[in-house]
Amino acid sequence: MNLATALRAELTDTVWLDTALETVGRQPAAIARLFPAVGRRCGRWMLQEPPGWSVDDAARVLLLTSMKDTSEIPQLYRHGDAAEKRAVLRALPLLDLAETAQILEDALRTNDARLVAAALGPAARHLSVAAWRQGVLKAVFMQVPLAAVADLDERADAELAIMLAGLAEERRAAGRTMPADARALIQRIQARGL
Repeated sequence: MNLATALRAELTDTVWLDTALETVGRQPAAIARLFPAVGRRCGRWMLQEPPGWSVDDAARVLLLTSMKDTSEIPQLYRHGDAAEKRAVLRALPLLDLAETAQILEDALRTNDARLVAAALGPAARHLSVAAWRQGVLKAVFMQVPLAAVADLDERADAELAIMLAGLAEERRAAGRTMPADARALIQRIQARGL
């Protein structure tokens, strides 16, 4: 099921969304007033599909991907609240933005686990190896489930294992445990002989 179909199955009234989609298709600058209104107009409950997505996430991503001119998107991220920023992060794999890596790196500097998880999703392929490793390390530190990290096993390398082992040692010294998914990742990396 695609995102638009999943969203429309949840909404009892799609008039506002349809009008908003048509408007930003014609007038990209209209996104500045429509994007923040999505939660109020469409709702904020969780969708059945895709897992972990809310109605406002899906509606905002549809708005962003319907724009012919994407020059407003970095500003939406910069000035948005956490839900708006998360929607931009989720839309990035579907967009062609020169600022993608900078937006992802900004999200990885936050202390919002939802933004860190979204930044490590499919758009994370735009991150440098070093920035991606730091993002994974931050996710483990913040106890963001590593299932949120796209292409984790493909990108994980010996350097990441060393970084994670160092974090595990710090946590052990502080009397805290390492999340099970991080311990399992270290073991998978070591088993590959990296």
